Amino acid sequence: MNDVEKPMLELLIAAPRGFCAGVDRAIRIVELAIERYGAPVYVRHEIVHNKYVVDTLKAKGAIFVEELDQVPDDVPVVFSAHGVPKAVPAKAEARGLSYLDATCPLVSKVHRQAERLVAAGRHIIFIGHAGHPEVIGTFGQVPEGNMTLVETAADVASLSVPDPENLAFLTQTTLSVEDTAAVLAALRVRFPSIVAPHADDICYATTNRQTAVKAIAGSVDLVLVIGAPNSSNSLRLVEVAEREGTPARLIQRAQDLDFAWLDGVGSLGITAGASAPEVLVREVVARLAERFEVLEREVETTRETIAFKLPRGLEAA
Repeated sequence: MNDVEKPMLELLIAAPRGFCAGVDRAIRIVELAIERYGAPVYVRHEIVHNKYVVDTLKAKGAIFVEELDQVPDDVPVVFSAHGVPKAVPAKAEARGLSYLDATCPLVSKVHRQAERLVAAGRHIIFIGHAGHPEVIGTFGQVPEGNMTLVETAADVASLSVPDPENLAFLTQTTLSVEDTAAVLAALRVRFPSIVAPHADDICYATTNRQTAVKAIAGSVDLVLVIGAPNSSNSLRLVEVAEREGTPARLIQRAQDLDFAWLDGVGSLGITAGASAPEVLVREVVARLAERFEVLEREVETTRETIAFKLPRGLEAA
């Protein structure tokens, strides 16, 4: 098939998309640790939820494990961007392990809020997804029994709390703004005196990527979200597009693209979760160009300029 015979495909690419400042920082911490200490450097849990990123770091000398027990003595270990319970660095210190904490500063902010609220005697209702590393890490900042998880507005009705007049709430940073709003509305109806955090916990990057998807979803027939199936913020982007009335698919790589999805599709939206590098976006566009005459346009809703500092000791690496 020559270029003249290719069908036209209008491509709207959301911006912002892909890597956020917290992910950039976490990946850089692993790379600098390998440069400074030499391979291997161990990483507890996937540094971010993206197979391409993890495989790239493995090739440079990172070894990914799920538990600290799998880390040998006398080698450095990095904690993932999602954050870890306090017991993990405490255990590393007890073993004399050198560690670097790549927790996203916005997640660390939620950790500190949890500590302050519990110190003030409040019980915390935490809005998040059970089993997600960020949720596990946040629960691990305070003594057991001081925090209760809710996932949906429906969960609020069955909540049992020690003192309904002495509650506060916090949220996972990668949730959908709409879903969180529904849970908060239910909480405020049932517990009118519940205390809100000083600022919204949903991170700027999550909000910005959801806003960007909304900006393109109404103008396309299908949205492709590039991200991992265990990436909370990527899954939320799929939901946001679908909430706008547009079908959406989550793919990890260009090879996951099924051209049958594009039957009857004249306009396609593309975005990427906060853990997905831009190279994967370009890979998908290149694959589309094999079958279509692609008319590509970026739709930018805001420009991100945030950067986070590296941990002390790595800045000059």
